[in-house]
Amino acid sequence: MTRQDPFVPLSLPQPRRVAVLGGSRTPFARSDGPYATASNQDLLTAALNGLVERYGLAGDRVGAFVAGAVLKHSRDFNLARETVLGSALDPRTPAYDIQQACGTGLQAVIAAANQIALGSVDSAIAGGSDTTSDAPLGVNDDLRRILLAARRAKTTGARLKALSAVRPRHLVPDIPRNAEPRTGLSMGDHAAVTARRWAVTREDQDQLAATSHQRLAAAYERGFLDDLVVPYRGLDRDQNLRPDSTAEKLARLKPVFGTSDPNPTMTAGNSTPLTDGAAMVLLASEEWARERDLEPLAYLSLYETGAVDYVDGDDGLLMAPAYAVPRLLERAGLGIEDFDLYEIHEAFASQVLATLAAWEKQGLAPVDRTRLNVAGSSLATGHPFAATGARIVATLAKLLAEREGPGRGLISICAAGGQGVTAILERP
Repeated sequence: MTRQDPFVPLSLPQPRRVAVLGGSRTPFARSDGPYATASNQDLLTAALNGLVERYGLAGDRVGAFVAGAVLKHSRDFNLARETVLGSALDPRTPAYDIQQACGTGLQAVIAAANQIALGSVDSAIAGGSDTTSDAPLGVNDDLRRILLAARRAKTTGARLKALSAVRPRHLVPDIPRNAEPRTGLSMGDHAAVTARRWAVTREDQDQLAATSHQRLAAAYERGFLDDLVVPYRGLDRDQNLRPDSTAEKLARLKPVFGTSDPNPTMTAGNSTPLTDGAAMVLLASEEWARERDLEPLAYLSLYETGAVDYVDGDDGLLMAPAYAVPRLLERAGLGIEDFDLYEIHEAFASQVLATLAAWEKQGLAPVDRTRLNVAGSSLATGHPFAATGARIVATLAKLLAEREGPGRGLISICAAGGQGVTAILERP
């Protein structure tokens, strides 16, 4: 059979608006705490089933499930799909993994939103999970090479000869390092370099951290998080939250990063702890939401990713949003003052403050601090790497929905490897 001429290209649909309908997350727990025996899949399934129950999706086929984790076991190589199969969703729901370090959760939301916008699906769930308690320990490279040689051996004698090379030193496990492969520095030490360059003070860092705890505590007290957090393994609030936190109390802590500096400023109190947890967001077309009588909280309007050269260049590891956001604003035709709310991921207080300073240096207006992270952020909740993006999207969408009249919010997330993911949410 031959093709009929003339060839007529397909008529592609116009992009649709993508609605954020709600979110679900576990309380975040400190590493080696209540979730010490929970896997990424356990955490992700708990958050997913919470969303399914809240929005009556049991047995439903959702258009796509997109999720990821930063610290992954080999058993997690098909994490998203296995999570669907273990959840209350219809097992015919397609799923795939995505990963972009600490930007994973937001990048998953963006990937799912693109599918909805282009009409390939009408609904999607997106987010991420991470556990530092159940970190993937591996065999060291020397032992791995010996074991591979033994596996390839053709005879029993050859196999025994290969295994005879094993020595006690080979049994030391390969533990994931909290360091950048290209520099050997931890993320905290990289942030300390940036703090010094931008002259970020200890006092400002401690104040920002204390404010984050106070605002998260207030959000819990007024019930803001009641329909966003699903209790899990005995927790109903984030374990890292310190409601009585003050800048004065935080000032007593000793520095833990950049300690070779003459005046180190970064402590455990103004940095995020290692954390376990999962979070996700329900996205849909307006038509899908209308059919189910679900009112959109907000719409995902625009997004921008960025990267910096932190190895050979002068940019800090966590400073990609300093450049991604101005590009995002230029595309949108907006100034930074045109936002009602700002959600900047608090990997470290110093990184937030350096980013704000970098925006101002490029000519952007100062960010109104009363509109920044108004329900608390990562310094208070903790930071399960791949879960943070979905937590922020759900939080910002609900904050916008609470407002009287239209509103607009900005999301900025820094990520390991010198990357950043940013987005704009709007409520008409």
